Amino acid sequence: MNEIVRQQLLEINHDFYNDFAGAFAATRYGAQPGWDRIIPHFPDRCQVLDLGCGNGRFAHFLDERLQQVDYVGLDGSEKLVEIARKRSGELARTRAAFRVVDLNGSAWHGAYNDCDVVVALAVLHHIPGFAARSTFVCAAARCLAPTGVLILSNWRFAQNRRMRRKIAPWEAVGLTDDDVEPGDYLLDWKKDGSVGYRYAHQLDEVEVIELAQEAGLTISEQFHADGREGDLSLYSVLRYP
Repeated sequence: MNEIVRQQLLEINHDFYNDFAGAFAATRYGAQPGWDRIIPHFPDRCQVLDLGCGNGRFAHFLDERLQQVDYVGLDGSEKLVEIARKRSGELARTRAAFRVVDLNGSAWHGAYNDCDVVVALAVLHHIPGFAARSTFVCAAARCLAPTGVLILSNWRFAQNRRMRRKIAPWEAVGLTDDDVEPGDYLLDWKKDGSVGYRYAHQLDEVEVIELAQEAGLTISEQFHADGREGDLSLYSVLRYP
């Protein structure tokens, strides 16, 4: 992918999650059904790195289910991190830190290690370019303890009738189909008369396997969950062989 286009896609998402942070976060406070299926991979006392933590709702989910959590949440949206920090006082058994970090950059690479679990929930599909997604997964893998697990979830919006209605033409942001990679989409967001756009990539099981192999990981489990139909997200649990 052309680097100029890649940066434009990143800017589209950065602007969206700041411009619509409040309205977006207001619709995303509850737990996703798929989280109940991944919680067995978390030790009752654990160190967790949440890549793309948003408003911090996953920290609250862990706080309700585990005895003790040392949690770090990273996100590129200043406004979403601000919301997460304001809510952190509600946590009882979780020691949480929320930090503004560009996950598409390298500043966080090597800064965290020996994590029991690293999660990237609804994040990887916002990283444009296969090479950049591979770099992200490799960096996340290096944050793991030898017996740790990396858990990914990615939208299956192209297979969902409701979500497909959100697909917008690339011309809406000055791009064309030839500028992007196969599986790349522009999704609209409409709220109170305002319209925003997000870049998203449709990952499937095969691509996740390829990304795992590049990072030296194996996939121990994959399943579909979430959404009204119960299959809006693809979850993948990765670990070292």
